Amino acid sequence: MRVSLTSRFPALASRDFALFWGGHLLSLIGTSMQNTVQPLLAYRLSGRPLDLGLIGFALTLPIFFLALPGGVLVEHLEKRRVVLAAQLVMMLDAFALAALTLLGLVEIWHIMVLALVLGIATTFEITARQSMLIELVGRESLPNAIALQSTAFNLSRVLGPAIAAPALAWFPAPAEGWIFFLNGVSFIALVASLLLVRGRFEVPQGARSAPLLAEIGEGARYLAHAPATGLLVVIAGVLGLLAFPFFQQLPVVSKDVLAQLGDTVATVNARNSLLYGAQGAGALLAAFSLAASNVVARLNSRMVVGQAAFLLGLIAIPFSRSPLVSAGLVAAMGWGSVTSLATMNTELQMQVPNELRGRVFSIYLWAMQGSAPFGSVLIGWLTQQWTLAVAGAACGAACILLLSGIQFMRLRMRPANP
Repeated sequence: MRVSLTSRFPALASRDFALFWGGHLLSLIGTSMQNTVQPLLAYRLSGRPLDLGLIGFALTLPIFFLALPGGVLVEHLEKRRVVLAAQLVMMLDAFALAALTLLGLVEIWHIMVLALVLGIATTFEITARQSMLIELVGRESLPNAIALQSTAFNLSRVLGPAIAAPALAWFPAPAEGWIFFLNGVSFIALVASLLLVRGRFEVPQGARSAPLLAEIGEGARYLAHAPATGLLVVIAGVLGLLAFPFFQQLPVVSKDVLAQLGDTVATVNARNSLLYGAQGAGALLAAFSLAASNVVARLNSRMVVGQAAFLLGLIAIPFSRSPLVSAGLVAAMGWGSVTSLATMNTELQMQVPNELRGRVFSIYLWAMQGSAPFGSVLIGWLTQQWTLAVAGAACGAACILLLSGIQFMRLRMRPANP
């Protein structure tokens, strides 16, 4: 019996979602290319792991301050316009970094400032985009839309490094600048797709009638009265602080942990692209399997397995001296991070009422990525003061203890896993 594409991936039956998904994928490939080479450029400029953490701090700090009010504001605006405006800011940010690099003027502080601007735009874009999905596909196809969004993101994390490695060798120096320029160009595809979407977006019913803090408090009260869901926010905070910022230290793995006698810049670049590509490959496998299944059963079990895969890879990778073994561990971490995040996202959005979705998701985002700037600095400092092995072991063990306790509490609060 032949199975159609839309029966396997029902979200693609929506013309608006299909247009948006295609444009977003092209834009994400450009972003992934930049994310692959920018840490190498920064590490080459300073040679300090702490600076990698500070760039991550600048990128995620706006979420700490803006995610909660951003969730309220997004609920009173047309979400497509918010996403469109944020993408335009990201495009200009990429072009600015490209210009500074191509002119030979780029310094660490430039990268940090532009990361801060990018973080501000991303804070509003993520909340608006995630809240917009249900308006494009409806509640029934929402799990598939979330999984397909994750698939696009992680497919780009495979294609981006795969394109970036030969591009660094092909473009004239400074090659990083040309990759940043290509990233800026890639945003045109997403902007065009947003302009072509003709869907019926939910228009705000009127101006905000309650004080900002009162509306944020309403979302917090919902989580307090639904503790099994509220603990998802706590899990997100733990992972954002102690686990996910380790991806920012991949240049340390490629340059220092896996160092070989006679290494050249091209060799280090190739190893770095291998690790980023492996992360994307593992994440893509997780996202595609979730998208193909389109089911909401056993979400908690999937989340636990994903977290275990990430944390075991985190503890093991500093001890590997083989690029292939390290790539396998990073792939496991990529698979685990996406499996965990996608299942938490699906459970959260399926349970939260429409009128609270933006606020509750902004609290979730604040917990996960608002804690990330402090995690970036902490992990960068630990790596620089001691070693990546010490940082990985300490943070991995802390995560295992904390998440085990939280999962025990969640199981006691509900009769069965969702």
